Amino acid sequence: MSFIFGTLSGALVAGGAYYGFSNLIQTRTQTHRRDLHTLSQRLLNPPSALNAPAPAAARIAHDAFSAQLKERWNQEIGGIFQISREWAAKGADWGKRTLYGVSGGQKHA
Repeated sequence: MSFIFGTLSGALVAGGAYYGFSNLIQTRTQTHRRDLHTLSQRLLNPPSALNAPAPAAARIAHDAFSAQLKERWNQEIGGIFQISREWAAKGADWGKRTLYGVSGGQKHA
């Protein structure tokens, strides 16, 4: 007899758990459907842009002085790199003349 009561109580607990999870899944599915429908309606019918802020590109203030300063900075840095390249070439030429007695512009036969 205890076997029958144990089986029945187990079936009752399993049925309750199944019903609880099924009801929870169904409720959440309905909530997600409702939320997705609301979001799709908001995408199809966007609100008017009267209250929207200006785009980020429009809010950037362009300053002529800072642009000129940046341009001058880039020119100076470019000049430093050009000088370093020239010094490296002169150093390589001096090394070749010192070691081999040949200039960098000449071909060695």
